[in-house]
Amino acid sequence: MAERILSISGLRGLVGDGLDVEYVTRFAAAFGTYSGGGTIVLARDGRGSGELLRHSVIAGLIATGCRVVDLGIASTPTCGVMVQALQAAGGIEITASHNPIEWNGLKPFSPAGSVLDAAQGQAFLKVLEAGPKYKIWSGLGTCEPYPNPFETHLQRVLKLVNPRAIQAKKFKVVLDCNRGSGSLLGPRLLAELGCEVIVMGEVPDGQFEHPAEPLKQNLVSLMDRVLVEKADVGFAQDPDADRLAIVDNTGRYIGEELTLALCADHVLATRKGPVVVNGSTSRVTADLAAKHSCEFHRSHVGEANVVAKMKSVNAVLGGEGNGGVIEPQVGYVRDSYVSMAYVLDALAQKNVPLNAWVDSLPQYTIVKDKFTCPRERVDAACSALLAAWPDATATAGDGLRLDWPDRWVQVRASNTEPIIRVIAEAPDATVATTLCQQAIELARRVVGM
Repeated sequence: MAERILSISGLRGLVGDGLDVEYVTRFAAAFGTYSGGGTIVLARDGRGSGELLRHSVIAGLIATGCRVVDLGIASTPTCGVMVQALQAAGGIEITASHNPIEWNGLKPFSPAGSVLDAAQGQAFLKVLEAGPKYKIWSGLGTCEPYPNPFETHLQRVLKLVNPRAIQAKKFKVVLDCNRGSGSLLGPRLLAELGCEVIVMGEVPDGQFEHPAEPLKQNLVSLMDRVLVEKADVGFAQDPDADRLAIVDNTGRYIGEELTLALCADHVLATRKGPVVVNGSTSRVTADLAAKHSCEFHRSHVGEANVVAKMKSVNAVLGGEGNGGVIEPQVGYVRDSYVSMAYVLDALAQKNVPLNAWVDSLPQYTIVKDKFTCPRERVDAACSALLAAWPDATATAGDGLRLDWPDRWVQVRASNTEPIIRVIAEAPDATVATTLCQQAIELARRVVGM
């Protein structure tokens, strides 16, 4: 099946054409076996295919003796929080994150409420390959709904900030949930913080009103709405609400990259400690860590890799340049609600509009592109770039990253799609764009795509 992607991070595929109910049931049963038949927290984003897959997952988990705690429609970070809060053996979020509507998938969680690390992922894949161990009738598990799964998550986020200070500002916020799972907790969190909230795509039925990935070209309606409403900020979540993109008060898309940077600038000002990002993340966060005299570390791309590095250095904050902020005090999982709370908390303290804060940060242009490519050809593309630019400082192991004093470019295989991602960054937009296009041309020439 060409349209089914299996890795230590989980499973994604085209529903009915690669991602079928039999395989989903087997995957869930293998996870139940791997988890020792313990309690498993289950949640799903709003995609229409989620209900189909939910039944398949429940069947696999019950068949291996698990007690399933079903949160219903709930975001990926909420699932992670509840795994930890309930001291469960693991969790599964049914989601394809930012992939198009025809996709779905399964994202497993460890007992710590984080995605599986490399060792856990490999151990699980061995169980999946060997086959699950089903129980007889007397050893079957159970499934029970969990009422109001959002309260624990909400309270953890509120403890991070000064709600009264935010409430006093009476911010006007436009929240684009895009009919995803974020619509269930997002508006409530903002209301608790005293915001006037205008919600776009508030019904979590997965019928996306624009392409799921919160990129600039997909958020024109949000940018326009911020201007029309004269809002202080616009927030955009992806379907499972672990990522956040931001539009400032002038209607300007400031993107996903600056979500982590803004949160780091706010947190590190008062809570010193290491910060961790992945190798595809903008240099602006590194500059801000230096500004606040804090350690800075990079990991390989992938939430599990960021989390592992965060734990090893005892980081106070981490995340990825795709708008995913990880706050250990809430959970070791990317969390759009944390990002919204921190941005509003900072705005309340700084007493300046968002555009002014953004303009005060180090200025870079980051350019991201991609093209279809078989994973087995990625190494050849990396070798071609290494040969073409011998003057750069090369970092291998996660595709290839090439650094110069004033710019960098990275080429790597996606963990979730059959594509090569190419990212370049420089202070000058033309330099960044040219570097990205040169890398793509070199890579395409080698892989023949």
